[in-house]
Amino acid sequence: MSTQLLVGISELTTNDPAYGALLGRIRDAAVVIDGDRIAWVGHADHAPAADERVDLGGRAVLPGWVDAHTHLVFSGDRSEEFEHRMAGHSYRAGGIHTTVRATTQASDNELRQCVRARRRVARSEGTTWMEIKTGYGLDTAQETRLARLAAEVTPDVTFLGAHVVPPGLEAPEYVSSVTGEMLAAVRPYARWIDVFCETGAFDPAQSRRVLEAGRAAGLGLRVHGNQLGQSGGVALAVELDAASVDHCNHLSADDVAALAASETVATLLPACDLSTREPFPPARELIDAGATIALASNANPGTSNTTSMAFCVATAVLQMRLTIEEAVWAATAGGARALRRGAEIGAIRPGLRADLHVIDAPSVSHFAYRPGMRLTCAVWEAGMRVDLADDSAVSADFTSP
Repeated sequence: MSTQLLVGISELTTNDPAYGALLGRIRDAAVVIDGDRIAWVGHADHAPAADERVDLGGRAVLPGWVDAHTHLVFSGDRSEEFEHRMAGHSYRAGGIHTTVRATTQASDNELRQCVRARRRVARSEGTTWMEIKTGYGLDTAQETRLARLAAEVTPDVTFLGAHVVPPGLEAPEYVSSVTGEMLAAVRPYARWIDVFCETGAFDPAQSRRVLEAGRAAGLGLRVHGNQLGQSGGVALAVELDAASVDHCNHLSADDVAALAASETVATLLPACDLSTREPFPPARELIDAGATIALASNANPGTSNTTSMAFCVATAVLQMRLTIEEAVWAATAGGARALRRGAEIGAIRPGLRADLHVIDAPSVSHFAYRPGMRLTCAVWEAGMRVDLADDSAVSADFTSP
């Protein structure tokens, strides 16, 4: 198996504290890739020989983005809902039913083309790992189909049958289905189970039933919590040792303290907060208290129609008072921790998967310094250089295959 030596790196973000501070940045650096793994990192003057030498021309390199919260398997368009929201109507979870109708009417091949196109666009923007949720099927056959299609592009599939209650059913009846035949059918394709613990979706008692059933089936736990109010989702996630609780817009002092004392990651979704005009989560308070945070896109057709992690990083810095180091760490190592894959991805150090993001800038500070600019110029995923010309040519239209 051939080795690759990457040189001409102005700044290497390793996320390895052995190299200093939060990001472990090395100036004038080099990286050796052996197969799909990182074999060596350090100063270019000390780089070992390799079979192939690639000069990156003085550009910055960081780990590939780890997007730990997406809803990529869907069909349909909710731009009218978005327009109404921008005109002053508040967000409610019921808009999800619009996407459910469109998704259930789409064929397997239509959905497959959509999710793969969206995945390619994300890769062309530097995202090398994604979690994908179900949740736009809401019955056993459809949820199983969505999980199967998601599993074609990621091993981190999350079963979100408990997204909203379908029309014509009561919550207790639907929760029984989610925790029974639906869970059994989806289980072969999923690594995680999630629940929307929120007003208009599922209350804490119903959410507990979903999570405990998932845990009994061997799935890891994730929670949508405290997006629209203090729903109890954060407290439940911490109590059950969920890997992540996502949104976290409305937190009490007790919620912040509980997260800081736990292993549960607070995954923040700034693009969604802009789209719904919800208040941003108290990111500064969470970090200062010692909580672990991640940033993710929440890519979906209703409230965050983007896969741009760079946009999320810039928003976190410019609107949520994170430092650039904190935001970049949260979008890489933080996402890996939210998926409990910190020993595999999210950093550049020997033994980890070789997921590298090369940007046409001398430093990661340019993500916030030049917001909205396309900086990605090269991506390595599992040691293979991605053909960005092919990926970036894919339409980013999320409404059709």
